[in-house]
Amino acid sequence: MRSVISRGLSWLAAAAIGAVYGVAATIAHSYTLGRIPVGMILGAIACAALLVALRTLTGDRWAALAAGVGMMTLILVISQRGPGGSVIVPNTPLGNIWMYVAAGIVVLVVLWPDFSRLRALSESHAAPGDRDPHAS
Repeated sequence: MRSVISRGLSWLAAAAIGAVYGVAATIAHSYTLGRIPVGMILGAIACAALLVALRTLTGDRWAALAAGVGMMTLILVISQRGPGGSVIVPNTPLGNIWMYVAAGIVVLVVLWPDFSRLRALSESHAAPGDRDPHAS
C-alpha cells in the first residue's frame, strides 16, 4: 500500500514539474533572434531534458508520461484566449510549431524503447564462453 501511495505522489510531483516546464517554455517560445526561434529551441531542450531525466532516473515510463501530461495540459490551458483577450500562443506558424514540437517530445520520450532490458536479456542467454573478457 505504501508503495502505491509513494508512486502516486511521485507521479503527481512529476506532473507538477512538467506543468512548470511547459508554462516556462511556452512563455519563452516566441523569443527570436532575427529569424532564429531561440526561445522555442531552448524550451524544447529543457522539456526534453526533464522528460529524459525522469525516464532515466526513475526507470519508469509512467513518471515521464505524468510529466508530459502536466506539460501538455498547461500548454493547452495557457494557449486559450484569456479573460482579457490576451493570447500567449497566437495562431501563428511559430505558435503552431511549438504545440507540435512539445507534443512530439512527450510522445518520443514516453514511447522510446527500454534497451536495458534487451541488453540484460541478451547477456543472460549468452554462453559463458561467448563473452568477451575485454568488454566492459
